[in-house]
Amino acid sequence: MKAVIKFVFAVSLAAASLAATAAKVSVGSSAPVFSATDSTGNKVDLSALRGKFVVLEWCNWDCPYVQKHYRSGNMQALQKKYTDKGVVWLTIFSSAEGYPGYASSNDLKKLGTQKHMASRLISDSEGMIGKAYNARNTPTMFVLDPKGTVVYMGGIDDQPDPDPETLKGAKNYVALALDEAMAGKPVSVKTSRPYGCGIKYKD
Repeated sequence: MKAVIKFVFAVSLAAASLAATAAKVSVGSSAPVFSATDSTGNKVDLSALRGKFVVLEWCNWDCPYVQKHYRSGNMQALQKKYTDKGVVWLTIFSSAEGYPGYASSNDLKKLGTQKHMASRLISDSEGMIGKAYNARNTPTMFVLDPKGTVVYMGGIDDQPDPDPETLKGAKNYVALALDEAMAGKPVSVKTSRPYGCGIKYKD
């Protein structure tokens, strides 16, 4: 599977504005905007992605709940399916340096290539993006519509278990939300409880 991989490291945020919106993120609300610069100097600006569906995925490659989706190829297949349809998929690492889940620029370069992720990788070790969205677990997922509105937030599926066997018959809420929203239908499951490993933020 050929991956489309872009690496995003430096994150520039209006911290005060994001902090003010963190508690207000909910389905139907506008997603807090942020900008980042990738390794080639290209700017990634969430506000500039209006007109596209966007998925935000909080990740920690050491987390067994995340490993369930990556080692099985489930996450990569999901990423490729929807990025091939024009969805922008942003994978975010918000754990602080020195804590489980931290990913440096070098980590993302090496492990990102090995994992063949069809997504952009964002290092958020200062935790500004994660706190703005009140992300607490990996994986935590958000789906944004072309207007920049949150149409789904929560867990990736209905199986809060690290065992890969639980992928069989699981209801994938992200796929469901994207399929319905992209077809112009109301999203039937708008929220669910995120599960997984806790994100360790910088104090």
